[in-house]
Amino acid sequence: MIRRVLAAFVLLVLAASGYVAWRAHQFLTVPPETPGRELTVTIEPGSGFEQIAGQLYKQGVVTDPLAFKLLARYTGQDSKLKAGEYLLSTGLTPQKVLDLLASGQAVLYKLSVPEGLTMVQIARLAEQAGLGTAASFDKAARDKELLARYGVPADTAEGYLFPETYRFTRKPGNDARQVVEAMLAQFRKAAAKVWPQDPPQGKALHEAVILASIVEKETGQGSERARIAGVFTNRLNRKMLLQTDPTIIYGLGEKFDGNLKRVHLDDPRNPYNTYQHPGLPPGPICNPGLEALKAAASPETTDFLYFVAKNDGSHQFSKTLDEHNAAVARYQLRKGK
Repeated sequence: MIRRVLAAFVLLVLAASGYVAWRAHQFLTVPPETPGRELTVTIEPGSGFEQIAGQLYKQGVVTDPLAFKLLARYTGQDSKLKAGEYLLSTGLTPQKVLDLLASGQAVLYKLSVPEGLTMVQIARLAEQAGLGTAASFDKAARDKELLARYGVPADTAEGYLFPETYRFTRKPGNDARQVVEAMLAQFRKAAAKVWPQDPPQGKALHEAVILASIVEKETGQGSERARIAGVFTNRLNRKMLLQTDPTIIYGLGEKFDGNLKRVHLDDPRNPYNTYQHPGLPPGPICNPGLEALKAAASPETTDFLYFVAKNDGSHQFSKTLDEHNAAVARYQLRKGK
């Protein structure tokens, strides 16, 4: 009798062990769903492992939160999971889920910033990409400590937000600070290419960036940038007014309706009105790209003092006012008629 009881007990233990082994094998090798569904999972900073496991279970990424916890403890990954937004799938095995969360390979969102945009425009792009509010971008771009860390000799990051294609993870709190930091860091890398030997600092750097921003807004022709920078440099050296429309437009801000009028050119209240105020404007009027920075750093040496658009994307350059007036009559007044 005792032998029969012992035999039955052994059979039960073996059966239970087999069932546990089978369940463990199922958990480790069979994903929750086949085919799987992709879904976004956000792990908030400070989340404990039990909270994360429960969240994954509720979203259908794992079938057993306790088994998931035991697996993570066994592999040593229970303390290595990183906060962030992840693209997961119900078709993943638990080990693959753990590996992804421990790797920190969160979802990356692309932000493409073309040359010539203002700080306000870039802030809106960042908000549209879901990388933080425009207000948080503006706040970071005016943070004196942050600007000083990246050597920006100004009160805002205008001009120093380097145009590039970036990829970011979305940060909790809808804060765009990381975008501003990345763009400032990229500017420093670009500046090292423009001035590899002796990069300017302080006022000299700021004046170069201001000039580059004007060049960026004046032409989209790469071959003309250095020549246009040379024209403005010649005018500055001769104490001539720069008389460039893009600076006025920048100073008008949201009030500009697309139609630049004589009253705008005659208004001395606009500090960016280079028809009224001598020298460079108070600050950059956009965020220039690498080629515009190079042009400002190495202006073309010529005797040109004027240029006018030829309505084909290029410009006619002149050395004298008479030549310039003739070019204006040819390319602009004729266009008006």
